[in-house]
Amino acid sequence: MEPGAIVLDGSDTVVIANSAARGLGVVRGQDVAVPHLLRLAATVRRTGQRQEDVQLSAELLGAGPRTVGVQAMKLDSLGTVALLLLDVTESRRIEEVRRDFVANVSHELKTPVGAMSLLAEATQDAADDPVAVRRFSARMVHEAQRLNRLVRELIDLSRLQGGEPLPQRDPVPIGMVVAEAMDRTRLAADAKAIRLVSNGIDGQVMLGSENQLVTALTNLLANAVAYSCAGTAVTVSVRERSGFVELDVVDQGEGIPMTDQDRVFERFYRVDPARASATGGTGLGLAIVKHIATNHGGGVRVRSRLGTGSTFTLRIPLAPDPALAPRSVLEVR
Repeated sequence: MEPGAIVLDGSDTVVIANSAARGLGVVRGQDVAVPHLLRLAATVRRTGQRQEDVQLSAELLGAGPRTVGVQAMKLDSLGTVALLLLDVTESRRIEEVRRDFVANVSHELKTPVGAMSLLAEATQDAADDPVAVRRFSARMVHEAQRLNRLVRELIDLSRLQGGEPLPQRDPVPIGMVVAEAMDRTRLAADAKAIRLVSNGIDGQVMLGSENQLVTALTNLLANAVAYSCAGTAVTVSVRERSGFVELDVVDQGEGIPMTDQDRVFERFYRVDPARASATGGTGLGLAIVKHIATNHGGGVRVRSRLGTGSTFTLRIPLAPDPALAPRSVLEVR
C-alpha cells in the first residue's frame, strides 16, 4: 500500500495530503482527524523528528482498527511538519504472534525439562531404594516422551505454517486414512475400553497428502479418546458434500463450553489445563489439524454441548473423478 503523506503548517492546517492519507481517514478537509497525530506534530516542532506507531479506530476507518507507523519531521523554522504514514497492522500482528509463540514454547518446554531435572535428583538420592528408583525412572521416561512429542509437533507445525513447500497432492482413499488413524489410536482407546467405530466409507477418494491427512484424523481421534469417558464410543462418520468429503469425529465426552469453542484450534490453548497435563497433551494437536485442513483447501470446525460430547468435522476436497477428465483428441493427418 502507498504510504500516506501529510504536510501541516504551523497552525496544524493541512497543506498537502495524498489520497492514501485521506483513504486512512486521518484527514478531513484541511484538518487532521486524529488527535495523536497533532500531539506528535507538536512534539516534532520541538525535537526535530520522531517515529512511533499510532492506533486508528474502527469508527475512523469504517472497518477494523489499524496500526500505522508514523515518521514525523520538522521541515522549517515556521513549524511546518511532514507526516509519513505506513499501514503496519499485519506486520505488528505477526510480531505479536511470534512473541506469544516464543513465550508459550518456553513455558511448555520448561515443564517437562524441570520435571526431569527434579526426578533425576530424586533418583540419585534414592540410589539405595530400588522401588523408588524404578518409580522415578518410569516418571522420567514419561516426561521424556512428553518432551519428544512436544518437539516433534512443534517441528510439524513449523512445516505446515510455511517452513517447507507443501507436498504433492495425490488421490488418497478415505478408507485407508480412517483405518490407519484408528490403528494409531487403538492402544489409547483400549486402555479406556473405548470403542472406535466408523461408518459411511464407500470408496471415496480425497485429494491431498496421505501422511498429513492421517496425522490430522489421528489427532482428532486422540483428542476424542483423551476427553471421553471410559466405556463409551468414538465414531468417525464420512459423507460427501459439494465436492468435499466431511469426516465427523464424534465423542461422548464432557463437551466444550461455548466460550472456548472458537479458541480450541489455537496453539497451546487448553479448555482444561489440569486435565490436559494429566493426559500428556501438548496443546498443539488441534492447531496442526487446522493447518493441515487449510493447506488442503478445506477446513475444520467443532460443535459441542456440555454433558453430551463434541463433534469435530474435517473437510477435505474430493479427488477429481477420472471418468470426468477431458479426453485428449488425436490429430488426424
